[in-house]
Amino acid sequence: MHGRRADAWTRAALQPPRAHGAPLPPAQLKAIPEDFHVEEQLSFEPSGTGPHWLLRVEKRTANTRWVAAEIARLAGVPTGDVGYAGLKDRHAVAVQWFSVPSLATAAEFWLNVRTPEFKVLEAHANLRKLRRGALSGNRFRIRLRRVTWSREQLESKLEALRAHGAPNYFGPQRFGRDGYNLDRAAVWMQSGVAPLGRAERSFALSAARSLVFNAVLARRVEAGDWSQLSYGDLASLDGSGSHFSIAVVDDELRRRLEMFDIHPSGPLWGRGSPASQGQALQHELGVSRELTAVTDLLDAQGLSQERRALRCAIRDISVEHDAATLTLSFSLGRGQFATAVLREICEFEGVPELDADED
Repeated sequence: MHGRRADAWTRAALQPPRAHGAPLPPAQLKAIPEDFHVEEQLSFEPSGTGPHWLLRVEKRTANTRWVAAEIARLAGVPTGDVGYAGLKDRHAVAVQWFSVPSLATAAEFWLNVRTPEFKVLEAHANLRKLRRGALSGNRFRIRLRRVTWSREQLESKLEALRAHGAPNYFGPQRFGRDGYNLDRAAVWMQSGVAPLGRAERSFALSAARSLVFNAVLARRVEAGDWSQLSYGDLASLDGSGSHFSIAVVDDELRRRLEMFDIHPSGPLWGRGSPASQGQALQHELGVSRELTAVTDLLDAQGLSQERRALRCAIRDISVEHDAATLTLSFSLGRGQFATAVLREICEFEGVPELDADED
């Protein structure tokens, strides 16, 4: 525990309440990198022509920024010219997309790239550099070892997840190792001095914003209304940044909610007050009073009020059993964390440090 942060911050960010009851006994996660496999799903098709290569890359025990720097080195371009849609954890096997200016390199050059840390699986010409967030979602295949619970216990958890989804918490990756990005934000608030470097400031602000969101969602989980809509909620369209205000909850809205077409939303804090009303606004203002220093920082830095869905839909869940080993496969939308789903099922032991976002 770092002295700069209040205990309440850590609980809100890293230990929020679960929605589906007490977790099952601990299982082992990430004994080896292959136990955690994630594959990005692009939100568009490569154009087939243009001044960039879109590279589909499989990486192992390497973080996204390091791979981007290696691709830039191989291409002889500045690291900033390499694009990627999301960050993936180092202690895993991840298939993700990068873009690099084509210059004089040919597709064959990239298809022959094989290193101990990564290999290029595909190369497609594209008109534009790949931008952050250009994903429709991620497909996960996660192996849990030393499982001691029964199939019936697991199925009870999975049924709850299928019916209601999972709280869409930001995972511990967002807050840095041991909450280090929260420490950066705390020092900034106490000293008035921003972290040096654009990336460091961005990490601190992202952690602060995620802290507020997790705290609001935690309140609604405790109140039991995290997956429900009522007057004043701002409903978020699944897979979209769009949202709309709820005046009356009718049968059509209930149907759309049950189908995971829409979700309640919470604030990504910025200037001014949220546009929600009713009980939703009371939850959000209550958190802003508890975390005044955090919301004041976000306001002062000029961030806009935005919204994020309070729940995530877990799609295409499948399970494979082998003795005391269990493999879960499922898909999540862009910006959603597998750790938020897994913690609704069980506790974990022997988890390596997480060093990047899963979105």
